[in-house]
Amino acid sequence: AAALEALKQRACESVDLNAARLGALSRDIWSCPELAYAEHQAHDALTRFFSGGELPGAAWAVQPRYKLGTAFRADWGTATRREPLRLAFLCEYDALPGLGHACGHNLIAEVGAAAALALKAALESLTEPVAVQVGTAPGSGAGRCLTAPDSLSVFVLQITVLGTPAEEQGGGKIDLIKAGAFDGLDVVFMAHPSQENAAYLPDVAEHDVTVKYYGKASHAAAYPWEGVNALDAAVLAYNNLSVLRQQMKPTWRVHGIIKNGGVKPNIIPSYTELEFYLRAPSRKELSVLTEKVENCFKSAAVATGCKVEIKGGENDYYNVLPNKSLQKIYKENGKKLGIDFISEDAILNGLSGSTDFGNVTFVVPGIHPYFYIGSDALNHTEQYTEAAGSQTAQFYTLRTAKALAMTALDVIFKPGLLEEVREDFREVKLKEEQINPVE
Repeated sequence: AAALEALKQRACESVDLNAARLGALSRDIWSCPELAYAEHQAHDALTRFFSGGELPGAAWAVQPRYKLGTAFRADWGTATRREPLRLAFLCEYDALPGLGHACGHNLIAEVGAAAALALKAALESLTEPVAVQVGTAPGSGAGRCLTAPDSLSVFVLQITVLGTPAEEQGGGKIDLIKAGAFDGLDVVFMAHPSQENAAYLPDVAEHDVTVKYYGKASHAAAYPWEGVNALDAAVLAYNNLSVLRQQMKPTWRVHGIIKNGGVKPNIIPSYTELEFYLRAPSRKELSVLTEKVENCFKSAAVATGCKVEIKGGENDYYNVLPNKSLQKIYKENGKKLGIDFISEDAILNGLSGSTDFGNVTFVVPGIHPYFYIGSDALNHTEQYTEAAGSQTAQFYTLRTAKALAMTALDVIFKPGLLEEVREDFREVKLKEEQINPVE
């Protein structure tokens, strides 16, 4: 136990030693906000960060434009075993239209980079030849032995940093899952800025839909009866959804905009376009909600004589599956660092959004905690953009990175923990599939 705590201390020291470099990385990303799939500057900044010779210790193997144009991968550890333990830290870095980094994805990138550096530094501090055992405390002699004549980590595990673009729009992690980027990973870590500290929040499933109405143009004053008004269809659709809300479950969400409402007041609009996001706690509920919403769109077309085209997004976001073993250990480590977590009641009754990390939790065990950044500003506001770029946020961001790295060390060395994490993953996923089957 003492040896493990010493490794955690080394991880925390590494974060402090690299604080200026990490802060500069975050500020670089924050100052040049880029939208989904176009995060070229952020991609280059992060790949330079891991490729740079100024980082302490052995070099990272960096793969720019990894399976997506603005994704990347950085690996440390030779992984000479056939099946090494592989832990991954995720970085997000896309921004919001018009608001910049109003969801603090520059801080997500910083947390992922900092936690990976910290874990690497802790393992590199084990310079003496040792008999390494995954799931066994350093220095003990019990358990299955994996002989490492040099550094522990080089032979026993691989640390991976995945740059995952397009969380706000499109689902970059889903693209990467389909491309095999998450194959072979054992545990995945990521943390998201918020207004509170929570080891878990019940992020919900999400489906986006684009609706297009096609009518017939005509002069709105001279002969409006010759037109078929696509704007009427859009307004009816919006109102249909407003009527539906009385019968919606409290946990369901529908929100959208009219992207195109016509071109000129004296022309009957022949084309309108709407975009909506639908959210529900599970994929099963989401499919029920989607059917109800699509009926609202279709009926508006019938009432106005328009043709309607309904197109769903390619990548539905899944709800985030909890992993109680990881959450418990993360909270224990966080409390040692002074993190004050919200109550379980607050978690169950709290507000949440959606993230493509949910899809990740269906293929590999993971943890997605939320962290306070020193501001009560709400995400997706101009005030949160300012907070995400502030010096105040740095303390909280780096403290969170320390907690993630400490949790990763527990996964490696605490007897039985890795298997508990895997068992939680299997049980929760099976329960989800049984309770919420998707036809």
